[in-house]
Amino acid sequence: MKAIAKVRAERGLELIDVVEPSVRPGHVKLRVEHGSVCGTDLHIYQWDGWASGRIKPPRVIGHEFCGTVVEVGEGVERVRVGDFVASESHIVDPCDPDYLAGLGHVAASTVILGVDVDGGFAPYAVVPELNARPTPSVVPKNVASMQDALGNAVHTVMDGPVEGRRILVTGMGPIGLFAVAICKCLGAEKVYATEVSPYRIELAERLGADLVLNPAKEDVYAVLERLEPKGVDGTLEMSGKPSALDLAIEATRPGGRISLLGLFADVLKSVDFNRIVFKGLRVQGIVGRKMWETWDQMAWLLTEKGLDVTPVVTHEMPYTEFGHAMETLERGEAGKIVLSF
Repeated sequence: MKAIAKVRAERGLELIDVVEPSVRPGHVKLRVEHGSVCGTDLHIYQWDGWASGRIKPPRVIGHEFCGTVVEVGEGVERVRVGDFVASESHIVDPCDPDYLAGLGHVAASTVILGVDVDGGFAPYAVVPELNARPTPSVVPKNVASMQDALGNAVHTVMDGPVEGRRILVTGMGPIGLFAVAICKCLGAEKVYATEVSPYRIELAERLGADLVLNPAKEDVYAVLERLEPKGVDGTLEMSGKPSALDLAIEATRPGGRISLLGLFADVLKSVDFNRIVFKGLRVQGIVGRKMWETWDQMAWLLTEKGLDVTPVVTHEMPYTEFGHAMETLERGEAGKIVLSF
């Protein structure tokens, strides 16, 4: 079968022939139906500092996907053939003390699909039973494919109080867009956003952002100081831009929170930690999803709270067009791109 893979330590991805995987004990085999392209996949495609230090080619990529279980391995009890499931990208050791303490997403033993081990951007994938998360039929399949990323946004937004709060979201990539929708769904009083791409500014407005500021054209510091002289209650940093981190420190009120999800391409050389200390800010790094609290929260939002993130899906295409998908994402002319297998 064909799979999308990072074959060489350089920019780009390729469609290669791989052996169809066989199911093994404790695992399930999926007929992959949809896969969603993630910012991590773009980092791997671009072969930036993070990717070149983490990925060991050849590696089949893809950690956001959904499909139907076609075979189960020995010992599998929770998932059955015919179940429709979505992937959780973090593969955990169920006996790891960190996992048992609710910290599987940061446990040292945890590895990531499509990064540390082969992922699911192929017609078939084999994943541990724990990673195959049953998905309600009311969830559209294109949304089901991107629950791994949506879970990142849920984890980031729900890292602190939202209802009645004033929240700033920096960066309107797909997860930033998800965050806007989640904040509105949870009753945020105001949601401010920053973005330079006109395409994504429009998407943010469609998803309910009260004001989207363009740092390339506006003095964002001055505007926020005028509108929120005491500062916003929380900043969700999704862009991975050093300037956005500086904005977060400045714009967040004393005692507020900064939740950091954006992945910085290079190591930051300078951060104003004195400002963080004197403002009493709570700064939290966010990685992945809490297992399995975030998945439960996400299901609640999608099935009971009416969370609608379908506007974020701006493109759907066959997986053989992955090159076009990456180029479109690089130009900032997409929300979420869903591939069909």
